[in-house]
Amino acid sequence: MSSGASGIDARKVAVFRRAVWKYWKEHGRHELPWRKTVDPYRILVSEVMLQQTQVPRVIEKYKEFLRAFPNVRTLARADLSHVLRVWSGLGYNRRAKFLHEAARAIVMRHRGAVPRELSALRALPGFGPYTAAAVRVFAFNEPDVLLETNVRTAVIHHFFADADDIHDKQVAPIAAAAARGQDPRQWHSALFDYGVYLKATHGNASRKSAHYVRQSTFDGSLRQVRGAVLKTLAAGNPVSSLSARFGDRLEQALSSLATEGLIVRAGRGWRLP
Repeated sequence: MSSGASGIDARKVAVFRRAVWKYWKEHGRHELPWRKTVDPYRILVSEVMLQQTQVPRVIEKYKEFLRAFPNVRTLARADLSHVLRVWSGLGYNRRAKFLHEAARAIVMRHRGAVPRELSALRALPGFGPYTAAAVRVFAFNEPDVLLETNVRTAVIHHFFADADDIHDKQVAPIAAAAARGQDPRQWHSALFDYGVYLKATHGNASRKSAHYVRQSTFDGSLRQVRGAVLKTLAAGNPVSSLSARFGDRLEQALSSLATEGLIVRAGRGWRLP
């Protein structure tokens, strides 16, 4: 067995790498719109949209959003209500608010240029470790290692097939070893697509991860009520029209949305900010 100083089997890493590149060459989703640009702003928008949302739902909304806000300055100048209207239908609307605030921070702190440094990206509203690293990889081709569900699926499938409760501290060194010497942008695009393929054909191995969190059911959830409120207000209709449908859940949704600054009082009713 050929192993490096880390104890990782170099031959298994090489086999894994070949499998990823082979799939990418034959079946990679090369036409995804955010893969046809290296514009940091467009990459930033795509990464925020892709959080917790499937690719097919993002594609058209991504195009619509960029038509409305083609650069970071137009987004920063826009009213939050306009941003929320354009975002409507994508879900997890706090992301729209964070993206709007991030655009304003980029204009104020960085003269309208999306920063390259990890610390500067982490300082943007709503930017956690993964989103900041993903912008560095896909916008600037920096060799950061990305850990998300598709990466975990691919690594666990190849290296931990008979294990459970696998921690990222076990996955990360292998992901780093596989990424070493590869083009960061293209490698991670290929790895994501390979993970999607494995989930579809072999099951979701990322469920063996200690970090796996099952997404709650949408129907009947507070998330559904919140989305309905924002969609109703975006269409110019009063939220009172939702009372019969959602009952007491409506007040809970209104309270949480107001706390987050996504809606504001307007007399006895509500409106977008």
